[in-house]
Amino acid sequence: MSKTRAREITSHIMSAIPSKDTAPEKQLGVAMWNLGLRYRKHYTAIGKPDFAFVRKKVAVFCDGDFWHGNNWRLRGFSSLEEELKSYNPYWREKIRRNIERDAEVNSKLSAQGWTVVRFWASEIHINSDHCAREVLKVLKSK
Repeated sequence: MSKTRAREITSHIMSAIPSKDTAPEKQLGVAMWNLGLRYRKHYTAIGKPDFAFVRKKVAVFCDGDFWHGNNWRLRGFSSLEEELKSYNPYWREKIRRNIERDAEVNSKLSAQGWTVVRFWASEIHINSDHCAREVLKVLKSK
């Protein structure tokens, strides 16, 4: 029995996974709103930040642990590479490319004067209020 599935099935499964308005985004959005922070969602800056504070040039991203390369910590592996050993080549490259893209987005936004704040979905899930207060600190420092 083969462990691979048809591309069409994988594509269908992947299309059902939301890229906007995810549970962590909603949770952080509510926590920031409760602090009186007003933001733009999915702003058209490089990387399409989940939240943008345009006047202060602060971009906030809510990164999924699996998609952006933090899952190894949650699963108790010693490194990303250790976890990726068990993945097929497509997923290894997909996650590595996401990590590279995140770094490129950070660099490009910084070059344009933006401050980038990134949270793991797991961080938001554990304590969204703490994450929102971190955003508030960044905004107050600008």
